Amino acid sequence: MYFERDISKIIIETSETFPVVLLTGPRQVGKSTVLEKIREENRSLVTLDDPSIRVLAQTDPALFLQTYEPPVLIDEVQYAPQLFPYIKMIVDRHKEKGMFWLTGSQPFQLMEKVSESLAGRVGILELQGLSQAEKNQNAGEPFLPDTLKPVNRKPYNVNSIYNLILKGSFPELYATPRLNRNTFYASYLKTYIERDIRHLTNVQDERLFLTFLKVAAARTGQLLNYADMAKDVGVTEVTVKSWVSLLLTSGLVYLLQPYYNNLTKRAIKTPKLHFTDTGLCAWLSGWTSAETLSVGAMGGAIFESYVVSEIVKSYIHNNTQAHFYFYRNKEKQEIDLIIERDSVFYPIEIKRTASPRESDVKTFGLLEKIGMTTGKGAIVCLYENLLPLNRKVQIVPVGYLG
Repeated sequence: MYFERDISKIIIETSETFPVVLLTGPRQVGKSTVLEKIREENRSLVTLDDPSIRVLAQTDPALFLQTYEPPVLIDEVQYAPQLFPYIKMIVDRHKEKGMFWLTGSQPFQLMEKVSESLAGRVGILELQGLSQAEKNQNAGEPFLPDTLKPVNRKPYNVNSIYNLILKGSFPELYATPRLNRNTFYASYLKTYIERDIRHLTNVQDERLFLTFLKVAAARTGQLLNYADMAKDVGVTEVTVKSWVSLLLTSGLVYLLQPYYNNLTKRAIKTPKLHFTDTGLCAWLSGWTSAETLSVGAMGGAIFESYVVSEIVKSYIHNNTQAHFYFYRNKEKQEIDLIIERDSVFYPIEIKRTASPRESDVKTFGLLEKIGMTTGKGAIVCLYENLLPLNRKVQIVPVGYLG
Protein backbone atom coordinates (compact mmCIF):
# COMPACT_ATOMS: atom_id res chain seq x y z
CA MET A 1 0.00 0.00 0.00
CA TYR A 2 1.30 3.45 -0.93
CA PHE A 3 0.48 6.58 1.08
CA GLU A 4 0.33 9.85 -0.83
CA ARG A 5 2.99 12.21 0.50
CA ASP A 6 2.35 15.91 0.98
CA ILE A 7 5.77 16.71 -0.44
CA SER A 8 4.92 15.26 -3.89
CA LYS A 9 3.52 18.52 -5.24
CA ILE A 10 6.48 20.44 -3.80
CA ILE A 11 8.93 18.12 -5.59
CA ILE A 12 7.20 18.69 -8.93
CA GLU A 13 7.16 22.47 -8.42
CA THR A 14 10.84 22.47 -7.43
CA SER A 15 11.75 20.36 -10.46
CA GLU A 16 10.11 22.95 -12.69
CA THR A 17 12.30 25.73 -11.28
CA PHE A 18 15.66 24.05 -10.53
CA PRO A 19 17.87 21.81 -12.69
CA VAL A 20 18.60 19.59 -9.65
CA VAL A 21 16.28 18.43 -6.85
CA LEU A 22 17.82 16.88 -3.73
CA LEU A 23 15.50 15.03 -1.35
CA THR A 24 17.11 14.33 2.01
CA GLY A 25 15.97 12.66 5.22
CA PRO A 26 16.50 9.61 7.42
CA ARG A 27 16.90 6.14 5.96
CA GLN A 28 13.69 4.30 4.95
CA VAL A 29 11.27 7.22 5.25
CA GLY A 30 10.21 6.80 1.61
CA LYS A 31 12.43 9.20 -0.35
CA SER A 32 13.06 6.96 -3.35
CA THR A 33 9.48 5.63 -3.25
CA VAL A 34 7.84 9.06 -3.53
CA LEU A 35 10.18 10.04 -6.37
CA GLU A 36 9.54 6.77 -8.21
CA LYS A 37 5.79 7.34 -7.94
CA ILE A 38 5.88 10.79 -9.50
CA ARG A 39 8.75 10.47 -11.98
CA GLU A 40 8.13 10.74 -15.69
CA GLU A 41 8.36 7.67 -17.93
CA ASN A 42 11.58 8.90 -19.55
CA ARG A 43 13.37 9.51 -16.24
CA SER A 44 15.74 6.62 -15.57
CA LEU A 45 16.39 5.30 -12.05
CA VAL A 46 19.74 4.20 -10.63
CA THR A 47 20.64 3.41 -7.03
CA LEU A 48 24.11 3.69 -5.50
CA ASP A 49 23.14 1.00 -3.01
CA ASP A 50 24.31 -1.35 -5.79
CA PRO A 51 28.05 -1.83 -5.08
CA SER A 52 29.12 -2.15 -8.72
CA ILE A 53 27.20 0.97 -9.76
CA ARG A 54 28.55 2.83 -6.72
CA VAL A 55 32.15 2.01 -7.67
CA LEU A 56 31.56 3.34 -11.20
CA ALA A 57 30.10 6.58 -9.81
CA GLN A 58 33.03 6.99 -7.43
CA THR A 59 35.88 6.12 -9.80
CA ASP A 60 34.61 7.39 -13.15
CA PRO A 61 31.78 9.91 -12.58
CA ALA A 62 31.98 11.16 -16.18
CA LEU A 63 31.34 7.66 -17.55
CA PHE A 64 28.60 7.10 -14.98
CA LEU A 65 26.74 10.21 -16.18
CA GLN A 66 27.20 9.16 -19.81
CA THR A 67 25.66 5.80 -18.93
CA TYR A 68 22.78 7.29 -16.92
CA GLU A 69 21.89 10.44 -18.84
CA PRO A 70 19.37 12.99 -17.57
CA PRO A 71 16.58 13.11 -16.81
CA VAL A 72 17.65 10.66 -14.11
CA LEU A 73 16.86 9.78 -10.50
CA ILE A 74 20.01 8.87 -8.54
CA ASP A 75 19.25 7.18 -5.22
CA GLU A 76 21.60 7.37 -2.19
CA VAL A 77 23.85 9.94 -3.83
CA GLN A 78 25.80 10.51 -0.59
CA TYR A 79 27.89 7.45 -1.48
CA ALA A 80 29.42 9.25 -4.49
CA PRO A 81 29.98 12.97 -3.86
CA GLN A 82 32.44 12.75 -6.77
CA LEU A 83 29.37 13.13 -9.03
CA PHE A 84 28.54 16.69 -7.95
CA PRO A 85 31.17 18.62 -10.00
CA TYR A 86 30.23 16.64 -13.10
CA ILE A 87 26.51 17.23 -12.52
CA LYS A 88 27.35 20.96 -12.26
CA MET A 89 29.11 20.88 -15.65
CA ILE A 90 26.15 19.13 -17.32
CA VAL A 91 23.65 21.52 -15.76
CA ASP A 92 25.65 24.60 -16.77
CA ARG A 93 26.00 23.30 -20.31
CA HIS A 94 22.36 22.39 -20.93
CA LYS A 95 20.54 24.83 -18.61
CA GLU A 96 17.40 22.69 -18.36
CA LYS A 97 15.07 22.28 -15.39
CA GLY A 98 14.55 19.00 -13.57
CA MET A 99 17.53 17.19 -15.07
CA PHE A 100 18.62 15.42 -11.89
CA TRP A 101 16.59 14.08 -8.98
CA LEU A 102 18.81 12.97 -6.10
CA THR A 103 18.15 11.33 -2.74
CA GLY A 104 20.45 11.15 0.25
CA SER A 105 20.21 9.79 3.78
CA GLN A 106 22.83 12.00 5.42
CA PRO A 107 21.61 15.56 4.97
CA PHE A 108 24.22 17.46 6.99
CA GLN A 109 27.16 15.76 5.29
CA LEU A 110 25.49 16.18 1.91
CA MET A 111 24.89 19.90 2.40
CA GLU A 112 28.61 20.64 2.55
CA LYS A 113 29.28 18.82 -0.72
CA VAL A 114 26.21 20.26 -2.42
CA SER A 115 26.94 23.83 -1.36
CA GLU A 116 30.44 23.51 -2.79
CA SER A 117 29.35 22.26 -6.22
CA LEU A 118 25.67 22.98 -6.84
CA ALA A 119 24.92 26.25 -5.09
CA GLY A 120 22.11 28.08 -6.91
CA ARG A 121 21.38 25.03 -9.07
CA VAL A 122 19.69 22.73 -6.57
CA GLY A 123 16.37 22.81 -4.75
CA ILE A 124 16.82 21.03 -1.43
CA LEU A 125 13.82 19.35 0.20
CA GLU A 126 13.48 17.17 3.28
CA LEU A 127 11.28 14.15 3.98
CA GLN A 128 10.51 12.61 7.34
CA GLY A 129 8.41 9.55 8.14
CA LEU A 130 4.68 9.41 7.46
CA SER A 131 2.80 12.21 9.12
CA GLN A 132 -0.45 11.57 10.93
CA ALA A 133 -2.25 13.33 8.08
CA GLU A 134 -0.61 11.07 5.48
CA LYS A 135 -1.50 7.94 7.44
CA ASN A 136 -5.12 9.10 7.46
CA GLN A 137 -4.87 10.10 3.77
CA ASN A 138 -5.66 13.74 4.56
CA ALA A 139 -3.92 16.72 3.00
CA GLY A 140 -1.53 18.02 5.62
CA GLU A 141 -1.08 21.75 6.21
CA PRO A 142 1.41 23.67 8.37
CA PHE A 143 0.04 23.64 11.91
CA LEU A 144 -0.84 27.07 13.28
CA PRO A 145 -3.44 27.78 16.01
CA ASP A 146 -4.68 30.88 14.17
CA THR A 147 -5.76 28.87 11.12
CA LEU A 148 -7.51 25.94 12.82
CA LYS A 149 -11.20 25.45 12.04
CA PRO A 150 -13.63 22.66 12.99
CA VAL A 151 -13.25 19.81 10.49
CA ASN A 152 -14.00 16.11 10.38
CA ARG A 153 -10.92 14.48 11.89
CA LYS A 154 -10.34 10.99 13.22
CA PRO A 155 -10.79 11.06 17.02
CA TYR A 156 -7.99 9.64 19.16
CA ASN A 157 -8.31 8.38 22.69
CA VAL A 158 -5.37 7.45 24.88
CA ASN A 159 -5.20 3.88 23.53
CA SER A 160 -5.37 4.75 19.84
CA ILE A 161 -2.81 7.55 20.02
CA TYR A 162 -0.33 5.44 21.97
CA ASN A 163 -0.72 2.62 19.47
CA LEU A 164 0.27 5.15 16.83
CA ILE A 165 3.17 6.40 18.95
CA LEU A 166 4.37 2.83 19.53
CA LYS A 167 4.20 1.91 15.84
CA GLY A 168 6.05 4.99 14.63
CA SER A 169 6.12 6.58 11.19
CA PHE A 170 8.23 4.40 8.89
CA PRO A 171 6.13 3.72 5.75
CA GLU A 172 7.08 0.02 5.54
CA LEU A 173 5.27 -0.71 8.81
CA TYR A 174 2.03 0.59 7.26
CA ALA A 175 2.54 -0.74 3.74
CA THR A 176 3.10 -4.25 5.13
CA PRO A 177 0.68 -4.69 8.06
CA ARG A 178 1.97 -8.19 8.86
CA LEU A 179 5.52 -6.92 9.29
CA ASN A 180 6.68 -7.64 12.83
CA ARG A 181 7.61 -4.45 14.70
CA ASN A 182 10.57 -6.05 16.48
CA THR A 183 11.92 -7.51 13.24
CA PHE A 184 11.63 -4.18 11.45
CA TYR A 185 13.35 -2.06 14.10
CA ALA A 186 16.11 -4.63 14.73
CA SER A 187 16.84 -4.71 10.99
CA TYR A 188 16.63 -0.92 10.75
CA LEU A 189 19.14 -0.49 13.55
CA LYS A 190 21.53 -3.01 12.01
CA THR A 191 21.33 -1.24 8.65
CA TYR A 192 21.73 2.17 10.30
CA ILE A 193 24.88 1.16 12.17
CA GLU A 194 26.44 -0.78 9.30
CA ARG A 195 25.77 1.76 6.54
CA ASP A 196 25.40 5.20 8.08
CA ILE A 197 27.43 5.10 11.28
CA ARG A 198 30.42 3.30 9.77
CA HIS A 199 30.27 5.62 6.79
CA LEU A 200 30.12 8.79 8.90
CA THR A 201 32.64 7.97 11.58
CA ASN A 202 34.80 5.29 13.11
CA VAL A 203 32.71 4.01 16.02
CA GLN A 204 35.05 1.58 17.74
CA ASP A 205 32.56 -0.15 20.02
CA GLU A 206 29.16 -0.83 18.47
CA ARG A 207 27.89 -2.31 21.74
CA LEU A 208 28.56 1.00 23.52
CA PHE A 209 26.93 2.93 20.68
CA LEU A 210 23.80 0.80 21.02
CA THR A 211 23.78 1.52 24.76
CA PHE A 212 24.04 5.21 23.91
CA LEU A 213 21.04 4.94 21.56
CA LYS A 214 18.97 3.40 24.35
CA VAL A 215 20.09 6.05 26.83
CA ALA A 216 19.22 8.80 24.35
CA ALA A 217 15.80 7.27 23.60
CA ALA A 218 14.96 7.18 27.32
CA ARG A 219 15.59 10.94 27.40
CA THR A 220 13.31 12.02 24.57
CA GLY A 221 11.38 15.14 25.49
CA GLN A 222 13.98 16.11 28.08
CA LEU A 223 16.72 18.72 28.32
CA LEU A 224 19.92 17.49 26.69
CA ASN A 225 22.44 16.63 29.41
CA TYR A 226 25.71 15.36 27.99
CA ALA A 227 27.26 14.68 31.39
CA ASP A 228 24.41 12.45 32.60
CA MET A 229 24.33 10.56 29.33
CA ALA A 230 28.10 10.04 29.38
CA LYS A 231 27.87 8.66 32.92
CA ASP A 232 25.10 6.21 31.99
CA VAL A 233 26.85 5.02 28.83
CA GLY A 234 30.33 4.88 30.32
CA VAL A 235 32.05 7.17 27.82
CA THR A 236 33.33 10.76 27.83
CA GLU A 237 31.18 13.84 27.27
CA VAL A 238 33.16 14.50 24.09
CA THR A 239 32.10 11.09 22.76
CA VAL A 240 28.45 11.68 23.66
CA LYS A 241 28.49 15.06 21.89
CA SER A 242 29.97 13.39 18.84
CA TRP A 243 27.34 10.65 18.88
CA VAL A 244 24.46 13.10 19.35
CA SER A 245 25.79 14.89 16.26
CA LEU A 246 25.61 11.57 14.41
CA LEU A 247 21.95 11.19 15.34
CA LEU A 248 21.31 14.70 14.10
CA THR A 249 23.23 14.03 10.90
CA SER A 250 21.16 10.94 10.13
CA GLY A 251 17.87 12.65 11.06
CA LEU A 252 16.95 10.40 13.98
CA VAL A 253 16.72 13.19 16.54
CA TYR A 254 15.63 16.80 16.54
CA LEU A 255 17.08 19.36 18.94
CA LEU A 256 14.41 21.88 19.91
CA GLN A 257 16.25 25.07 20.74
CA PRO A 258 15.40 27.22 23.77
CA TYR A 259 14.14 30.74 23.23
CA TYR A 260 15.95 33.56 24.97
CA ASN A 261 16.72 37.22 24.36
CA ASN A 262 18.09 40.18 26.29
CA LEU A 263 15.03 40.18 28.54
CA THR A 264 15.22 36.47 29.41
CA LYS A 265 18.30 36.39 31.60
CA ARG A 266 16.85 33.56 33.67
CA ALA A 267 15.91 31.43 30.67
CA ILE A 268 17.39 27.95 30.25
CA LYS A 269 19.76 27.81 27.26
CA THR A 270 19.93 24.03 26.88
CA PRO A 271 18.10 22.37 23.93
CA LYS A 272 15.55 19.59 24.28
CA LEU A 273 16.15 16.21 22.68
CA HIS A 274 13.27 14.77 20.64
CA PHE A 275 13.36 11.53 18.65
CA THR A 276 11.83 12.14 15.23
CA ASP A 277 10.26 8.67 15.21
CA THR A 278 8.50 7.63 18.41
CA GLY A 279 8.26 4.01 17.28
CA LEU A 280 12.03 3.66 17.13
CA CYS A 281 12.31 5.54 20.43
CA ALA A 282 9.82 3.24 22.17
CA TRP A 283 11.50 0.13 20.74
CA LEU A 284 14.94 1.25 21.90
CA SER A 285 13.45 1.93 25.35
CA GLY A 286 11.95 -1.54 25.59
CA TRP A 287 8.23 -0.68 25.52
CA THR A 288 6.19 -3.49 23.99
CA SER A 289 2.58 -2.30 24.33
CA ALA A 290 0.66 0.94 24.03
CA GLU A 291 -1.01 0.29 27.39
CA THR A 292 2.23 0.09 29.37
CA LEU A 293 3.78 2.97 27.44
CA SER A 294 0.85 5.31 28.11
CA VAL A 295 1.05 4.86 31.89
CA GLY A 296 4.83 4.36 32.10
CA ALA A 297 7.60 6.74 33.07
CA MET A 298 8.06 7.91 29.47
CA GLY A 299 4.35 8.33 28.70
CA GLY A 300 4.22 12.12 28.91
CA ALA A 301 7.61 12.79 27.34
CA ILE A 302 7.08 10.55 24.33
CA PHE A 303 3.63 12.08 23.75
CA GLU A 304 5.34 15.48 23.70
CA SER A 305 7.95 14.22 21.23
CA TYR A 306 5.19 12.83 19.03
CA VAL A 307 3.33 16.15 18.90
CA VAL A 308 6.50 18.19 18.33
CA SER A 309 7.52 15.82 15.52
CA GLU A 310 4.11 16.03 13.84
CA ILE A 311 4.03 19.83 13.97
CA VAL A 312 7.57 20.17 12.64
CA LYS A 313 6.78 17.64 9.88
CA SER A 314 3.74 19.66 8.84
CA TYR A 315 6.12 22.48 7.88
CA ILE A 316 8.92 20.33 6.44
CA HIS A 317 6.58 18.38 4.14
CA ASN A 318 4.99 21.58 2.87
CA ASN A 319 8.36 23.30 2.44
CA THR A 320 7.12 26.14 4.64
CA GLN A 321 9.46 28.17 6.79
CA ALA A 322 9.01 28.65 10.53
CA HIS A 323 11.22 28.60 13.61
CA PHE A 324 10.55 26.33 16.57
CA TYR A 325 11.54 26.85 20.19
CA PHE A 326 10.57 26.01 23.72
CA TYR A 327 10.83 28.30 26.74
CA ARG A 328 11.88 27.38 30.24
CA ASN A 329 13.23 29.58 33.02
CA LYS A 330 15.11 28.76 36.19
CA GLU A 331 11.82 28.72 38.11
CA LYS A 332 10.84 25.78 35.82
CA GLN A 333 8.05 27.73 34.16
CA GLU A 334 7.83 26.22 30.71
CA ILE A 335 6.16 26.45 27.31
CA ASP A 336 6.55 23.16 25.45
CA LEU A 337 6.68 24.57 21.92
CA ILE A 338 6.74 28.02 20.36
CA ILE A 339 6.19 28.48 16.63
CA GLU A 340 7.67 31.68 15.24
CA ARG A 341 6.26 32.69 11.90
CA ASP A 342 6.55 36.17 10.38
CA SER A 343 7.87 37.47 13.73
CA VAL A 344 4.72 36.32 15.57
CA PHE A 345 5.12 33.74 18.34
CA TYR A 346 2.48 31.04 18.90
CA PRO A 347 2.72 29.19 22.25
CA ILE A 348 1.80 25.50 22.37
CA GLU A 349 1.21 23.41 25.49
CA ILE A 350 1.34 19.63 24.97
CA LYS A 351 -0.55 17.72 27.61
CA ARG A 352 -1.59 14.09 27.93
CA THR A 353 -5.02 14.90 29.30
CA ALA A 354 -8.65 14.81 28.20
CA SER A 355 -9.58 17.61 30.64
CA PRO A 356 -7.53 20.73 29.82
CA ARG A 357 -7.72 23.65 32.23
CA GLU A 358 -6.82 27.34 32.28
CA SER A 359 -3.97 26.60 34.67
CA ASP A 360 -2.32 24.44 32.00
CA VAL A 361 -1.51 27.53 29.91
CA LYS A 362 -0.74 30.08 32.62
CA THR A 363 2.87 30.33 31.35
CA PHE A 364 1.73 31.71 27.98
CA GLY A 365 1.63 35.20 29.47
CA LEU A 366 5.40 35.09 29.93
CA LEU A 367 5.94 35.70 26.22
CA GLU A 368 4.46 39.20 26.21
CA LYS A 369 6.46 40.04 29.34
CA ILE A 370 9.69 39.34 27.46
CA GLY A 371 8.70 41.51 24.52
CA MET A 372 7.31 38.98 22.05
CA THR A 373 4.40 39.61 19.70
CA THR A 374 2.08 36.66 20.28
CA GLY A 375 -0.59 34.98 18.21
CA LYS A 376 -3.25 32.55 19.33
CA GLY A 377 -2.00 29.73 21.55
CA ALA A 378 -3.03 26.09 21.71
CA ILE A 379 -3.14 23.21 24.13
CA VAL A 380 -2.75 19.96 22.17
CA CYS A 381 -4.32 17.17 24.18
CA LEU A 382 -6.75 14.23 24.16
CA TYR A 383 -9.93 16.32 24.31
CA GLU A 384 -12.51 15.31 21.69
CA ASN A 385 -13.39 18.65 20.04
CA LEU A 386 -11.74 21.83 18.83
CA LEU A 387 -12.86 24.43 21.34
CA PRO A 388 -11.73 27.81 22.69
CA LEU A 389 -10.21 27.51 26.16
CA ASN A 390 -10.28 31.28 26.41
CA ARG A 391 -10.05 34.25 24.03
CA LYS A 392 -6.37 33.60 23.33
CA VAL A 393 -6.04 29.80 23.47
CA GLN A 394 -7.58 26.93 21.51
CA ILE A 395 -8.11 23.42 22.85
CA VAL A 396 -6.76 21.28 20.00
CA PRO A 397 -7.44 17.52 19.88
CA VAL A 398 -4.38 15.54 18.81
CA GLY A 399 -6.47 14.37 15.84
CA TYR A 400 -6.18 17.88 14.39
CA LEU A 401 -2.53 17.22 13.69
CA GLY A 402 -3.81 15.23 10.73
